[in-house]
Amino acid sequence: MRDRKVLYLVQAAAIAAIYVVLTTVFAAFSFGEIQIRLSEALTVLPYFTPAAVPGLFVGCIIGNLLGGAIPVDIVCGSIATLLGAVFTYKLRRYRYLAPVPPIAANTLIVPFVLRFGYGIALPIPFMMLTVGIGEVISCGVIGMVVLTALERYRGTIFKEAAV
Repeated sequence: MRDRKVLYLVQAAAIAAIYVVLTTVFAAFSFGEIQIRLSEALTVLPYFTPAAVPGLFVGCIIGNLLGGAIPVDIVCGSIATLLGAVFTYKLRRYRYLAPVPPIAANTLIVPFVLRFGYGIALPIPFMMLTVGIGEVISCGVIGMVVLTALERYRGTIFKEAAV
């Protein structure tokens, strides 16, 4: 029992750390109205382990803090990632639906943060399009490549961890 809790914490921490590194290393195109946040490719990981849900949430909070995001972005952007991760976990039986929740959550939430938090004067539907395209690239394309590559290791590195 204790080993499963430790495994859960280690998995969550590792996922958070990787998310932060990817967000900060590629900060030049991780923020803004036209963004491709490569770290969002990790939002398919709840397909493998429930530990990815808090790991992605904490990683997004820290990545946004280090990236210089404003408080509303830190909160709302991280909630978008959390919602995407939770629903990816809930849909884990359907492999090809794994990237859909984070794409939808970020496409619907982030443009409002950009408009009302940062004052970007572009139309919200246009920003939904640009953020959505970035999410499709990050989650739908790169995320599915990650998911496919990790699928063969499902029983080894992604042992089921208990909360």
